[in-house]
Amino acid sequence: MKQTEQFILSEADVRRRKFFTGLGQTFLFAITSVAALAVLAIIFFIARDALPFFSGSRTWAFFTSKEWYPTSATPKFGAAAIFAGSFIVTLTAVLFAVPPGILAAVCLSDLLPFNVRQVVKPVVEILAAIPSVVYGFFALVVLAPFLQDTLGAASGVNALNASIILAIMALPTIVSVSEDALQAAGRELREGSYALGATRAETLLKVVIPSAMSGIFSAVLLGIMRALGETMVVWMASGNAAQIPSPFYNLLQPIRTLTATIAGDMGEADQMTGSAHYHVLFAMGLSLLIFSFLCNLAGEWVVNRQRKRLRGA
Repeated sequence: MKQTEQFILSEADVRRRKFFTGLGQTFLFAITSVAALAVLAIIFFIARDALPFFSGSRTWAFFTSKEWYPTSATPKFGAAAIFAGSFIVTLTAVLFAVPPGILAAVCLSDLLPFNVRQVVKPVVEILAAIPSVVYGFFALVVLAPFLQDTLGAASGVNALNASIILAIMALPTIVSVSEDALQAAGRELREGSYALGATRAETLLKVVIPSAMSGIFSAVLLGIMRALGETMVVWMASGNAAQIPSPFYNLLQPIRTLTATIAGDMGEADQMTGSAHYHVLFAMGLSLLIFSFLCNLAGEWVVNRQRKRLRGA
């Protein structure tokens, strides 16, 4: 009887437990809400300073015109060439980074011995710890003269230079996330494939990689965001010329990106009077945020679709 009474809580103990449980849940909810609130605050403050620019004919010219003269007597804010520069550099960097990144992830997860993997993977991840300004100096001092001497480029600071460096910077993210996704496929899946008579190549191509496709897509998406959001490298290595290459696939011509424009022009914009030059830079930032948001939505859609397909299988 005495042992049974020890497990019976009084009403005061029950209320005390409910209070501390609710307090703990509220505290944890507040902590987890900080990131969401920070993102909402960023969107609000950027949109607040970006929306005044979108008035009248300036909106159409902003997306279609290539005339970028924000400090002239008659300012022109055509950012079509700058949008094109960001698109060209990001797409080229992704094309350079994704194939070797996925192949490296497959090699780390299924081909290399465990001891070798424990050495190689940290070395790859060290690339993410190198400051972007160091990559920028490498692009200026090493890669730019190489492109001029080897490919005959008029200027070593061009779209190809920036794309190569951005691809190197995106590689650690793509390799690490893809390798984790491949590892999460599980040993049982591989052993089941081998038990059915599949070779290692067939297991990788038809079983492991398809099952990890949502994680690989997330890795590619993060690589795109890494390349699109980089500022210092494209500022130092792209040439900062607000033009669309002619032809558009000529990567040996200088270009200019959204992030480099924001970083380079923010000091010149008249913040005190709220000039159009000041607001157009926030409009560029808002455009980057919207594109990132759409990419995240696309990533969520692909991941959910992959999960439903696997459940149905």
